[in-house]
Amino acid sequence: MRRGEERRGEERRGEERRGEERRGEERRGEEKRREEKRREEKRREEKRREEKRREEKRREEKRREEKRREEKRAQTDSQVTPRTK
Repeated sequence: MRRGEERRGEERRGEERRGEERRGEERRGEEKRREEKRREEKRREEKRREEKRREEKRREEKRREEKRREEKRAQTDSQVTPRTK
């Protein structure tokens, strides 16, 4: 009778241990998923920043191009003065 109780106690402890291991694995899995989520969010944020930088470069290039056109127009306007009689 004593052995039966000991065996059941060992089985119970074994089940508890397996339950703890399972919970530990679940926690590690959750931590892994959270970490992956953080990494993914960082990637998205970096993509947004990169896109903003590209957009700003495009705008700056457009401004420079417009400035060049204006200077060219001003130069040709000053060269082509209408003749007066």
